[in-house]
Amino acid sequence: MNGRFKGRAGVKRLYIDRFSATFLKGRNGPVHGFLLDHLQAQDIVDYVPDTNPPKAKGRFRALMSAGTHESMEESGLPRGLRQWWEGGLYENEYIKEDGVWKIFRLRYYPFWHGVYDKGWQHTPPDYVPPFAKLVSDGDLLGPDEFVQNDERLWPDTRVVPFHYTHPVTGEWVDEADLRAPLLGTDPMKAKPARVIGDSF
Repeated sequence: MNGRFKGRAGVKRLYIDRFSATFLKGRNGPVHGFLLDHLQAQDIVDYVPDTNPPKAKGRFRALMSAGTHESMEESGLPRGLRQWWEGGLYENEYIKEDGVWKIFRLRYYPFWHGVYDKGWQHTPPDYVPPFAKLVSDGDLLGPDEFVQNDERLWPDTRVVPFHYTHPVTGEWVDEADLRAPLLGTDPMKAKPARVIGDSF
């Protein structure tokens, strides 16, 4: 979304502290009755030639089904009983250090959320609100910095640029084809493709 978490401390703050506090009362691990299936598919990983150290880039689709079982109702869940769908995309970068491949940049772009009972057609605006404060401004679970963009979730359907050329034509995907204009309008008058950020 609109925040960047840096280094080991940032990764811990987002994936351990923030997520566990938001959903699981601080537990970093499975909890009876809490579902968080996170399927990654359509993976494409490309080795970046002639780099030292070796580098690679990967693109993955994500589909998540998540929620809480009704038996958890009396457990005092931080966000109550809920269930939802989520879809997104990863555009990651990897680096090989001392013979071990490591994540260099993990970029996850959530595209849509859907309330389970009504589906994604009726997702409320800002169902997942953007970050409001940085860790340096007092949000102990906030990002290190904001990513300056105007990206929103569904119904915004702009594409994250591909790190590779089209597998059939060998050409880069045209900018107009990454945009999501209003139906029947000029793509080049619509918002540009999503921002991918720094790259090696």
